[in-house]
Amino acid sequence: METKLALSAEKIAKARELAARIVAPVGNFVDAHTTVTVERATLRLAGVDGADADGVPVPNLVVDQLKGRLENGALLAYVNALVKTGDTVPELNEKIAAGFNIADLPLGDRTTLEAKAQELVEAFARRVKGNRSHREAQLKRYEGRNHSPMLYLIVATGNIFEDVKQAQAAAEQGADVVAVIRTTAQSLLDYVPYGATTEGFGGTYATQENFRIMRAALDEAVEKQGRYIYLTNYASGLCMPEIAAMGALERLDMMLNDSMYGILFRDINMYRTFVDQKFSRMINAFAGVIINTGEDNYLTTSDAVEKAYTVLASQFLNERFAYAAGLKPWQMGLGHAFEIDPALQNGFLLELAQAQMAREIFPEAPLKYMPPTKFMTGDIFKGVVQNALFNFVSQATGQGIHLLGMLTEAIHTPYMQDRSLALENAKYVMNTMADLGGEIEFKEGGLIKTRARQVLDEAVAFLEKIEQIGLMDAMEQGEFADIKRPRDMGKGLDGLVKKGPEYFNPFEAYLKAELGLNR
Repeated sequence: METKLALSAEKIAKARELAARIVAPVGNFVDAHTTVTVERATLRLAGVDGADADGVPVPNLVVDQLKGRLENGALLAYVNALVKTGDTVPELNEKIAAGFNIADLPLGDRTTLEAKAQELVEAFARRVKGNRSHREAQLKRYEGRNHSPMLYLIVATGNIFEDVKQAQAAAEQGADVVAVIRTTAQSLLDYVPYGATTEGFGGTYATQENFRIMRAALDEAVEKQGRYIYLTNYASGLCMPEIAAMGALERLDMMLNDSMYGILFRDINMYRTFVDQKFSRMINAFAGVIINTGEDNYLTTSDAVEKAYTVLASQFLNERFAYAAGLKPWQMGLGHAFEIDPALQNGFLLELAQAQMAREIFPEAPLKYMPPTKFMTGDIFKGVVQNALFNFVSQATGQGIHLLGMLTEAIHTPYMQDRSLALENAKYVMNTMADLGGEIEFKEGGLIKTRARQVLDEAVAFLEKIEQIGLMDAMEQGEFADIKRPRDMGKGLDGLVKKGPEYFNPFEAYLKAELGLNR
């Protein structure tokens, strides 16, 4: 894209080199470990589903049966049970839900088991490739019909069937992307609930059946509205890979999928998170899913002016982690946010500088731009103005994914009319200034160019510091978002497992081969 800030190409390249060196040792650790949720995700990819009478998911039952023996993976024992019993996958799932224990069955011929496992991998690949082909065909069919940037709205009733009504209404009013917010604290559950749900809190449970219901509802909206409607959920928390697996199977289009968010903002153990994020991102990469990262959250705990460089540094790190998992630049919805105190003189110019800088440094990424929240007061009239300025910056700098700001932010979970007003605000601003970005040039020596270069310089210096002390040590010391997270603490640490010499995961091997990660 055209450069307006004249940022130093050498400094940008240096930042990427630093990010690669920072991420490399973490990657070595990740490749040597698995987790309980990686193993459950693998089982889900193989078709393991259902729950027992107490609601415990079958993937959890299998992994619990193998507790203490997961160093070789969970799939071999499941495939062995398929061969020994002669059952189909649904039949075996029902038996396990009824109490059948597969852990102590003697292993059969390894070649036979590997051949059976390969059948499951091929079935998964056919389904996900079919989903991806369907999406690509629809996008081609409706090419040019979506807004640019894409307008992104949330639904969050707690009841999937009420969510459907709100999602279809949002699509009718102009939304391009619908995100189903998860129920409060689902990220801290070490299992994925089963079936359709109607009683969430502040959001709706992420389940495979809920994914299926919402995808079908939005497919109806696609045909009615004549444009593709993207479906988003959250591949984060203690079940990050499992939710990515369910999303791939049910044709979700976007996933919130940050490399460090769970560590910093949900106190999930860093070892667990780094292992989980890679497998989840490999699944998303193969499924053609666009990930969204969570740099906007840094600005909820840190000042958006003083710590702007940490946002840029995290974008470089998220980009490198994404490449390591096989994601392409067009799948990297790197995050940032319009969160500078509106009382600050020239704060709007600083916001414009930050957004333009991100756009120029990551030209192929569909950047996800988050609206003002921290300084929304409940004054809806001022909120409309703040959101209009946010909409202006997003359009002028060519952002990719635009999460609409709500005039009622800080008052309540938005109602349908709030979303409608947010859409009207964005559509008005973006239409009336559609080509303004191409008319703007920035003055050499002016505030905007100076600010962007300052933030890049600070990000490079910050990455140099992180390289010296190591990423995990830096997180322990509170270098990101002013939050300290010890590496030997946090939720989910007991679910980390070092891979044994006989570790077996043909899904991981298949994904690595398909994504070119073995080169």
